[in-house]
Amino acid sequence: QVQLVESGGGLVQAGGSLRLSCAPSGRTFSSYARGWFRQAPGKEREFVAAIGWSGSSTMYADSVKGRFTISRDNGKNMVYLQMNSLKPEDTAVYYCAGRPSFALTTVIADYTYWGQGTQVTVSS
Repeated sequence: QVQLVESGGGLVQAGGSLRLSCAPSGRTFSSYARGWFRQAPGKEREFVAAIGWSGSSTMYADSVKGRFTISRDNGKNMVYLQMNSLKPEDTAVYYCAGRPSFALTTVIADYTYWGQGTQVTVSS
């Protein structure tokens, strides 16, 4: 069974940075579009960023645009989320997701594979 594994979460002060990583585990995994989502306490899971296979196509939520950068290393099958200028409202569990399609999407239901999540806490 394919599963994605996130790492890199933690506690950081407002204005700080974190870099999240996402790697596949289990059987050989080939996904095209990959994305990051987050879920804060008491809120629904929301889209953060997505990236296409080549890395040249990206999408961002307005709330993170200009602060977060999604990237990928296809040789390692890794996806990253560089988060700068973090704010307390960025506090959430961050999830990596993948889908066997080239099309980027912000829709949760369009993603087939998910990780267990990594906690990001930003203190004020």
